Amino acid sequence: MRAGLKALTSRGRSFLASGIAALLMAFLLGENDLFRIGVLVTALPLLAAMVVARTRYRLSCARRLDPPRAEVGGEATVTLRLENVTRLPTGLLLIEDTVPYALGVRPRFVLDRVEPRGVREIDYRVRSDLRGRYTIGPLSIRIADPFGLVELTRSFTISDTLVVTPHVAALPHVRLSGEWTGGGDSRTRSVAAAGDDDVAPREYRQGDDLRRVHWRSTARYGELMVRREEQQWQSRGALLLDTRRHAHRGEGPRSSFEVAVSAAASIGVHLAHEGLGLRLVTDQGAEHLTDSGLSYSLLDTLAVVRHSPARSLEMGISALRSGGGDGLIVAVLGAMDADEARELARLRHSGITAVAVLLDVSTWESRDRAAEENHLAVQTVLAGYGWRIVRLPAGTSIASVWQDAANRGRYALNPAGGAA
Repeated sequence: MRAGLKALTSRGRSFLASGIAALLMAFLLGENDLFRIGVLVTALPLLAAMVVARTRYRLSCARRLDPPRAEVGGEATVTLRLENVTRLPTGLLLIEDTVPYALGVRPRFVLDRVEPRGVREIDYRVRSDLRGRYTIGPLSIRIADPFGLVELTRSFTISDTLVVTPHVAALPHVRLSGEWTGGGDSRTRSVAAAGDDDVAPREYRQGDDLRRVHWRSTARYGELMVRREEQQWQSRGALLLDTRRHAHRGEGPRSSFEVAVSAAASIGVHLAHEGLGLRLVTDQGAEHLTDSGLSYSLLDTLAVVRHSPARSLEMGISALRSGGGDGLIVAVLGAMDADEARELARLRHSGITAVAVLLDVSTWESRDRAAEENHLAVQTVLAGYGWRIVRLPAGTSIASVWQDAANRGRYALNPAGGAA
């Protein structure tokens, strides 16, 4: 009741004050009719406060996001489910959900009445042009009586998270598996040789588990034979993303940094769908990705990646070097000098396929001859070590140039800085 009295609107307070004044005047003047009026006017806001206060903690709320992950520029539908769990109908409900500014304006709805045990579902859409993890909620409800005398605000504690991931472009199939460790054709042969239930026998060795004895082969060869140990081979690769602030140009969704993040997401998802065991590395070191749902884990990580203050790729190169076992390295790079390119290029050796997606950051600003020459020098260094070069200028989709990753060996670089 105390909460209901605190929730009196200006109209409710006016009614209460007028009623009390009428009662006082009725006592002073001895007017019975005025007394009746005073009782009615005083009782209205008090009864409204009592009813609204009783309704306050008898509502339940649930929220559903569809989908829980949305691409930049995509939409997600938020469904609110409100249930009246009391035996009394509610009055007027004013509903407002808490939504970050990046997802749009706060949605507001009005429900006239919810019957006892009644359920209402409300849908609204959100959209963002910026990557990130956004908290939606909590929901607040203003409960009002039909006369507008009381308005009580209640906030639920439940909230949900919408992940806005980078744009993922569908990439054409490019054969990169020829030099992967255990990948490509060799991966097919490994599975054929080992399989999910490996029955290729070998001779018994001291210490072998007798439960692995293959009796049919034992009878055939005349000596004790056991099944080979299962060998589940998987190709492994690393994806390096250059997040250094000074290595990128432009601001907002069309900056070279956002293009680099989108390119890394597209490449990572593409390789994951092709069965590659992938790890993500930035100039800050290795990022943790869960083994289950690699594509989702990668997109969730890239959704919140930000510029780093680092000036070199040293930590990223060290993380790539210490990882070991990578048959493929794909580096999405911003501006860098020839010395940095040389340190990175040395990671490639026999048995490793290395692809450099070079963002021509000079195309994100006015043409700079020195920047163009430096970009060409970086390509020359990487190509000299056997890296495959994919040049990505401003306004170009990674899908349209990804085919260049199929080019093997050294590159003949044209004067414009592209790969011949």
